[in-house]
This record gives sequence, C-alpha cells and structure tokens, in this order.
Amino acid sequence: MIAGWLQEQQQLAIEYLKEENRVLREQLGCKRLMVSDDQRRRLAVKGKILGRKFLREIG
Repeated sequence: MIAGWLQEQQQLAIEYLKEENRVLREQLGCKRLMVSDDQRRRLAVKGKILGRKFLREIG
C-alpha cells in the first residue's frame, strides 16, 4: 500500500516537472537554452540513465 502511494506521488511529481518544462520552453520560444559545461555534463549523466528513446518521448 505504501509502495503504491509512493509510486503515485512520484508520478505526480514527474507530471508536474514535465508541465513546468513545457511552460519554460514556451517562454523561451525559438531561442536556444544556454547551458554551461557543468550543466551539460549533469544533464548528460542523468540522460544516459534514461536512454535516448525515453528522452525523445518526453522532450
């Protein structure tokens, strides 16, 4: 029961972050997001775990 509740909370957090991403991308418009080398490296580490296919689906 607790595991199901935690999974639901995680899913809600993911949905919130996806929507937040959409809003931020709308505000950027056609501009490219400028990230530092450190930020790019951190994103790459997290992205590698998820895989390209999944990242393409959510991006």
